[in-house]
Amino acid sequence: MSNSSVVHAMTVDVEDYFHVSAFYKVISQGDWDKWPTRVEENTLKLLDLFEQRKIKCTFFVLGWVAERFPELIRKLSEQGHEIASHGYSHQLVYTQTPEVFREETKKSKDILEQITQQPILGYRAASYSITRKSLWALDILDELGFEWDSSIFPVHHDNYGVPGSPTQPYTIELENGNKITEFPLTSAKVMGMSIPAAGGGYFRQYPYALSRWLFERASVNQTRPLIFYLHPWEIDPDQPRVPNASFKSKFRHYTNLHRCYGRLERMINDFNFGTIQQSLGSVNIDQNVHISTLR
Repeated sequence: MSNSSVVHAMTVDVEDYFHVSAFYKVISQGDWDKWPTRVEENTLKLLDLFEQRKIKCTFFVLGWVAERFPELIRKLSEQGHEIASHGYSHQLVYTQTPEVFREETKKSKDILEQITQQPILGYRAASYSITRKSLWALDILDELGFEWDSSIFPVHHDNYGVPGSPTQPYTIELENGNKITEFPLTSAKVMGMSIPAAGGGYFRQYPYALSRWLFERASVNQTRPLIFYLHPWEIDPDQPRVPNASFKSKFRHYTNLHRCYGRLERMINDFNFGTIQQSLGSVNIDQNVHISTLR
């Protein structure tokens, strides 16, 4: 493990395999209860790994999951991990109206606070869907009492991203003068291009040596805090296969599921990880951006 004083953030988006955006066209929200759930078993497997390695992480919990597995969320919290919101129904923010987003986000926050008996201060949008089309969501997060967000990916992508936005933690000044801290997803500059290096599907698709190199490069030799993320279903090669999904969706979802857990073990050995609050506390945040500059 690195001896650096900088703490990177280990984060888990607690959702099941049938929640993912890649399968929206073939699995409707109304059919979720028809699919065998595996999120509890897979999350507990991750929890055991983190406990063995004595690291704490941030779990972004989907409200739908928290309603069905409150004891799981309570256990995560009681073992000292940070609980944050992943919304309620895993809908892309830019497909929702502000009213629906406010209602669902408040519902998720209330569920998690009732379970943990602690304030929920952090948020991550489904599929990083706070983009230039949905920056209004940050104002609503502020209204609901969130203090930080981790939804903005400073890369080009077909479904998400705010290209050219800051790559290190920064504060966003909202139109009302309030501020919210943004911890963007990790990207590395390679030949002038911003390459995603935060985990998830990229972590499974890249060779591990490349993932490690990109993460090291983005951290500028362990001097900048970064975010790593994954989902419980990504360590589950035996999950049910979803029929009728597109080739691209299947490729993104199923590639190297059998390798993810072992790679995660190596990642934990190679870098110093903690919660988002621990990571933010390991550095000074000196960049302040007005929301208008992100548009």
